[in-house]
This record gives sequence, structure tokens and C-alpha cells, in this order.
Amino acid sequence: MNTPAAVRTTHRTPTLTTPQSIWLVAERELGAKLRSKAFLISTAILVIGALAAVIWLGFTASSSGATPVAATPGVVSQLEGAPGFEVTEVADRAEAEELVSSGEVDAAVVSDDTSPTGVTVVAESEAPSSLVAALSVSPTVDLLDPQGESEEGMRYILGIIFGLVFMMAAMTFGTPITQSVIEEKQTRVVEILISAIPARVLLAGKVLGNTILAIGQILLLIAVAVIGMIVTGQTEFLRGLGAPMVWFAVFFLFGFILLAAMFAAAGSLVSRQEDSGPTLTPLIYITMIPYFLVIFFGDNPLVMGILSYVPFSAAVAMPIRLFFNEAGWWEPLLSLVVLLASCVVVIILGAKIYENSLLRMGARVKLKDALKS
Repeated sequence: MNTPAAVRTTHRTPTLTTPQSIWLVAERELGAKLRSKAFLISTAILVIGALAAVIWLGFTASSSGATPVAATPGVVSQLEGAPGFEVTEVADRAEAEELVSSGEVDAAVVSDDTSPTGVTVVAESEAPSSLVAALSVSPTVDLLDPQGESEEGMRYILGIIFGLVFMMAAMTFGTPITQSVIEEKQTRVVEILISAIPARVLLAGKVLGNTILAIGQILLLIAVAVIGMIVTGQTEFLRGLGAPMVWFAVFFLFGFILLAAMFAAAGSLVSRQEDSGPTLTPLIYITMIPYFLVIFFGDNPLVMGILSYVPFSAAVAMPIRLFFNEAGWWEPLLSLVVLLASCVVVIILGAKIYENSLLRMGARVKLKDALKS
């Protein structure tokens, strides 16, 4: 009778697939960030700032409303064609003075045969300058660009909003990526990580985790801005800003992926936080330059057109051009293709630098050495 052979059982640790490994690293980045008080406080400050800006815009828009004035029948026709006035018709001067005294109107305009102009302005303490100017005799003025001044101011405001959000988000999430990579090298934790997962997977997880946080913060700011505009009655402005905000979020997503790969690659070149200055400085300039270029050259069609196709400034310049209907329907699509192609190139180069420099300790690794196989 044959004796059954002993069965030997072995327990193997399950091997993670590449997507699982990437998500594991991304979860680690997400957890570290969400537990950071500095990140939570900075996010709260950004939300409060966005809400305050929306309320301020609504207040300035409402404060520029019509001036309430009273007018006798013979004067009503003169004010009906003048913009910026809410005219209440009264029977005589006595009724007009009563409305001024009660505060229902800011001033009143009544017929007066003794006045050289045929009318008299009645006010409590000071006549509204806009009303006096409307009743004054002035030359005819033809404006070739009646919206020029207001458009220039709106360009400046949009440049600040889009540029500042892009720059702050890139700095908030980009710089910590560099610091995290350097810390892992300095504490030798990276040697343990690399023994478990490839360097490219580690890079992809870091980029993914921080990209999720960055785009989540942008979507939160957009939601706050939309809700604030609806509550404050700025629906007309919101309709014009809707498409540019969507395109800003799309361009920001891929623009940040590009920057995140560069920040991670920059961190792999050094082994100490004290040596990170020379590697971080060019990236800081790259995130700041689009903001200042759009602020200073926002009214220059040629410069704005060029900036719309530069990967680092497309997220700021293209939404502004779309808001003012200066870009064709195909331009944001073409700009997005350029941005995607740039992302592929930069990610490939960044991964090569990251992989070749991650385990090199000591002095700062030169860029040309990091690019060598």
C-alpha cells in the first residue's frame, strides 16, 4: 500500500500589478497631504479668498446701479434718454422736495423759468455730479472703442485670477514633491521603496497623487466661485466665464502633470534639502513667468496668441482669449494637443532623470549625467 506523499504548502506574497503599485504610492501621497495642517489651512485661505473676490465683484457691480431722481413733467423727457438714472415723475416742486427730504430720491429736477437752463436741481446737501453732468451742455463725442477701458480692466482681473491660481497651485503642490523626493533620498527610505517597486512606478504614483489633490482644489475653487456668483446675482458674468473656467481646469490638469514630473526629477538630482535651490529656481521661474506675462501683455493680441500655445502659459492665456471671443473654436483644441505632446516628452525625460539619479548620493547630479543611460 502506497503512502501518500506529504504535501508542502508555501505562502507567497501577492505581487502587485503596475497600476496597483502606482495607486499605492498615490494613496501614500494623498494621506500625507490630507493630514498636513499647512495644506488644510492654505486650502481654506484660498476658498475664503475666492469667495471674498466673488462677493467684492458682486458688490462693485451692484454699487454702480441707477441713481434715483424725481422730475416734473416738463423735465422727464430730458432724463429718460440719459443712462444711469431711475426717474420718478412728480406733479410739482413741492412733491419733488418732499421725496428728496424723505430720502426716496437723491435729487430732483424741476422746471424753472428763471433759470438760464430752464431747470433747477434740488438736493439735500449736494447734487449728484452725474446728474449735473447729464443736464450740462456738452459736445457730441463719438467713441471708436466704447468698451476699451472696461475690457482692459476685465483682462487685468482675469489675468490675476487665472494666473495667481495656477501659480499658487503649482507652488503648493510642486515644491513639496521635490522636498519629498529629497527627504526619501536623505533618509535612505528610497532604497527600500526601489527594492519593492520600480523607480518609474514611484514617480508615476507621486505625480498622480499630487495631481488629484491639485485638480481637486481647483474644482473646489470653481464650485465656490460659481455658487458665489449665483447667490450674488452675477449670472450674466457667469455665463460668459463658464467655458473659460472649464478650459482652465482642462489645461491646468495636463499643465500640472508636466510640472509635477519636472519637480520630481529636480528633487532626484540632489541628496540634501540645502542643495535644492539651484534645481528648484528654474521651475519657480517657469510657474511665475506666465502670471506676469499675462498681467503685463494681456492687451497685446500677438503676445497672448503666442502664450496660448506655450505649455506653461496656455492655462492662463487661452481662457482669457476665449472669454473675449478672440480665439477660434479650433485654437484651444490645437493648444491642448501641443500641451499633451509636451507632457509626453517631459514625462519621458523626467522619468529618465528620476530613474538615473534617485540612488546617487552625495554631490548634486549634473543634468547631462542624469540623462545618460
